[in-house]
Amino acid sequence: MQLALKTPQVQPTTIYRVLFAISLGHFLNDSMQSVVPALFPILEKSMALNYTQIGWIAFALNMTSSIMQPVFGVFSDKRPSPFLLPIAMCVSMIGMVGLAIAPNFYLVVASVLFVGFGSAIFHPEGSRVAYMAAGGKRGLAQSIYQVGGNTGQSMAPLFTAFIFVGLGQFGTIWFTILAVIGAVVLYTVSIWYKGELAFRKQMKKKPVSETLTLSKQVVFAICLLIFLVFARSWYGAGILNYFQFYVIEKFGFSIKAAQLYVFLFMITGVLGTFFGGPLADRFGKRNILLFSMLGSAPFTLLLPHVSAAFAAPLLVIIGFIIQSSFSVTVVYAQELLPGKIGLVSGLIVGLAFGMGALGAVIFGKLADVYSLQFIMLLCSYLPILGILTWLLPTDKRIKEIHEMSKGS
Repeated sequence: MQLALKTPQVQPTTIYRVLFAISLGHFLNDSMQSVVPALFPILEKSMALNYTQIGWIAFALNMTSSIMQPVFGVFSDKRPSPFLLPIAMCVSMIGMVGLAIAPNFYLVVASVLFVGFGSAIFHPEGSRVAYMAAGGKRGLAQSIYQVGGNTGQSMAPLFTAFIFVGLGQFGTIWFTILAVIGAVVLYTVSIWYKGELAFRKQMKKKPVSETLTLSKQVVFAICLLIFLVFARSWYGAGILNYFQFYVIEKFGFSIKAAQLYVFLFMITGVLGTFFGGPLADRFGKRNILLFSMLGSAPFTLLLPHVSAAFAAPLLVIIGFIIQSSFSVTVVYAQELLPGKIGLVSGLIVGLAFGMGALGAVIFGKLADVYSLQFIMLLCSYLPILGILTWLLPTDKRIKEIHEMSKGS
């Protein structure tokens, strides 16, 4: 498997072969992550887990990734390390083996920590590769990169329905093959990445200061953006982790049928992610962020009150709209913090999404204390928080803020 790599060039050309390769790596990485929620219905029965324990497993996965991503992000900003990419796959592979043979709840959590750690290593460097290969099409490039990850995440329901229902927990061992393929693909990307770094360093005429002056407006915008991603992630956590149990309980669905409903939400989210980038390039990033949250709110409010027949089309609409800002959020944050690609990846893809894992734990506890219907109702109100997007600076205003800071 080769990318036909050539001498790297610093030019505004979009390098699609690298973008598709890093997107494939993102797909494989997030596919292994999606194994964890895919196992929930199996582990619930085989280990007699309650919803709170399921929430803790999801928490372990996402919090490991979220806490460590900003750390690796800051490290990669100071010292980019191309070969961390294939190493990340090897770490995740350890988690896959552990999940296949874990005999109890505690060893499941321990195995999940390796998967989360591997993801934390991968994302900052993967995001940097996408940025470097973007050329002049940053929105499109980020969409290509994020589509790989979102597609991997959307595989969870299919893994449950077509692998784990039949093979059980030990079926996880087959996913070590994905890790091996991912390591090979990302090793090839790392070769290009290393050459690109060397060429760019050679082309620099004089050292460029890495100092970034943060105004109060930029700090406020980043904090608000993280909060909005946090709210969106809580909604996704509710659907991905508990909607399957909700339809099983409410409509009497089988595990396979329930997984297909979750898959509809996830796969249309992939389409939303892909189209969101180009739409943001045309209509503005803040406008797409606003549309993503408020545009989905009427449909999320309806979802807990409809029959099974109407739930499917609603999930399709919600998935597309609410995920349309997935890649846009990263590009918007990159413009707020220029030159801090790793840090942005850690904060937005890592910390903010990982903090959304708190939702999995809280929802699990609420489901045990109250009901699954209660948490679906609670989730339905989260997109309304998107109204706060009005407080974010427009794309034009961000440029003005940085020009003013340079001038001062």
